[in-house]
Amino acid sequence: MDYTDLYIDGEWRKGAERFDVINPATEEVLASVASADIADADAALDAAERAMADWAARKPRERSEVLRRAWELMTERLDHFAHLITLENGKAGADAKGEATYAAEFFRWFAEEAVRADGMITHAPASGARIVVQHKPAGLAVLVTPWNYPAAMGTRKTAPALAAGCGVIIKPASETPLTMLALMPLLEEAGVPKGLVNVLPSKKTGALVDHMLHDPRVRVVSFTGSTGVGRKLLKSAADQVLKPAMELGGNAPVLVLKDADMNTAIDGTMLAKMRNLGEACTAANRIYVHEDLAEAFTAKLSQRMSALKVGDGTDPSVDVGPLVNADTRDKVAEFVSDALAKGAKLECGGTVPNGPGYFYPPTVLSNVPETADCVQDEIFGPVAAIQTFADEEDAIRRANNTEYGLVAYVFSDDFKRAMQVCEKLDYGMVGLNRGLVSDPAAPFGGTKQSGLGREGGHEGMLEFMETQYISAEW
Repeated sequence: MDYTDLYIDGEWRKGAERFDVINPATEEVLASVASADIADADAALDAAERAMADWAARKPRERSEVLRRAWELMTERLDHFAHLITLENGKAGADAKGEATYAAEFFRWFAEEAVRADGMITHAPASGARIVVQHKPAGLAVLVTPWNYPAAMGTRKTAPALAAGCGVIIKPASETPLTMLALMPLLEEAGVPKGLVNVLPSKKTGALVDHMLHDPRVRVVSFTGSTGVGRKLLKSAADQVLKPAMELGGNAPVLVLKDADMNTAIDGTMLAKMRNLGEACTAANRIYVHEDLAEAFTAKLSQRMSALKVGDGTDPSVDVGPLVNADTRDKVAEFVSDALAKGAKLECGGTVPNGPGYFYPPTVLSNVPETADCVQDEIFGPVAAIQTFADEEDAIRRANNTEYGLVAYVFSDDFKRAMQVCEKLDYGMVGLNRGLVSDPAAPFGGTKQSGLGREGGHEGMLEFMETQYISAEW
């Protein structure tokens, strides 16, 4: 691996300690990566503060052109980044290429948004004074990214922060730091100033991030990960009253209504379940199928899942790579065992293959009871848990019966009826006859315990800006 050190102030630094990154397909060491400490964090904050002073003062079009160039460069190198994603994350080649393409698109989208931080001038109705509203860069941002999308979660946070005029410190997941580190030379080439973006891989995540969140120069914390960790970060952010952007856990329901088109529902469920091997907060977790369709739906889904080829994602013929680590694989296996013990039926898969590699086969469970652990928690793996319903209102109630509210999926050929169901779902996003909702142009985020704020869309840049109002007379 070419880039395995800390990236601070436009330079590569060895760091006092290092840790290993493991290839999940082979269980072999992929690279030894520098581990940042508190002194490194302070150096990164100093660098970002210096660089931001100039960057925030630049014309929006100048920032826009740098981001546009980053999109062009990354688009030229999609295969390189896809291969790196496969090596450290495990996802199959086509899935990794999809992530790289999606990740690059955030640079293009926020290149366009950088020039659209629109304000307002109007008359105050009572006083007659002018109300002038503008948006300004909030300040330094700490970005904490997960392992499941090592490229996209980084660009989804970095691009809007740069568009807004902020300097950033990125803390990538320890399982997958290599992709974000490899992106830094590209950003340099695109024209990102030295020190504006810093990357601090570390095995001391908690202490490192907590230290940065208590630095008065930091004004935004953006985190993608579990709700449990998000709660802890929110407590730390409260001490400095930071702007939090939290994209947390999910427990996504799929509702296949009685009038759904079977092929559309199967295609959409496959995409919602198996994109990124199910290791996504948006992954289909609870699949509610109307009892009239359940038998045919289960048979077709099992057929599709069984046909997927499992193996090392570097093989172009492979559909399903390994899970990211042994703990994730073992947790998935425990979910399946628990569901079977409580009365679920195994339709396909369900057996951990011999190693090496953290593989788990695509699995379909039917007749899954409400008491099964996989219904209450994120599976984060290639397991489809099917339940049935007779009454539509009951299905909506069961879908909403969770502390999470990130995304839901609805399949129906009656558009009016489907829209009524969507509006009754307590989720920040709904895929209607689609198994994919993520789009750089759309506001990504959830309700309830699934987070605060939005990423993507116009809202994504405003998370890194403060609104200033000036009262004036002229």
